[in-house]
Amino acid sequence: QVQLVESGGGLVQAGGSLRLSCAASGSVFRLNRMGWYRQAPGKQRELVAGITIGGSANYADSVKGRFTISRDNTKNTMYLEMNSLKHEDTSVYYCNAVVTLTYDTLTSRTYWGQGTQVTVSS
Repeated sequence: QVQLVESGGGLVQAGGSLRLSCAASGSVFRLNRMGWYRQAPGKQRELVAGITIGGSANYADSVKGRFTISRDNTKNTMYLEMNSLKHEDTSVYYCNAVVTLTYDTLTSRTYWGQGTQVTVSS
């Protein structure tokens, strides 16, 4: 069907930067709204940033001014540029996409990636 694969996570010192990528493959006719979520141990999954097919973005207050979401529709890929990282940004980051399927363009379904760990040392 559809696979979302995140990459780019890792260990970084506070104040550092990381760039996450999310590549979609499979029965993708169109990627509609996409987003990055994160979930820390013992906490609920939360929206970090979202982006529409036209490129309009929204951010959680906690990351505004530090994170930038973008997408390349020609590559079916979304990015999250994370700067000035803080210890509290430590989480598993998940890619999310609403996908219109090639075999049924009247149907859109939501998919999640497997997650990538981001650890920020203080």
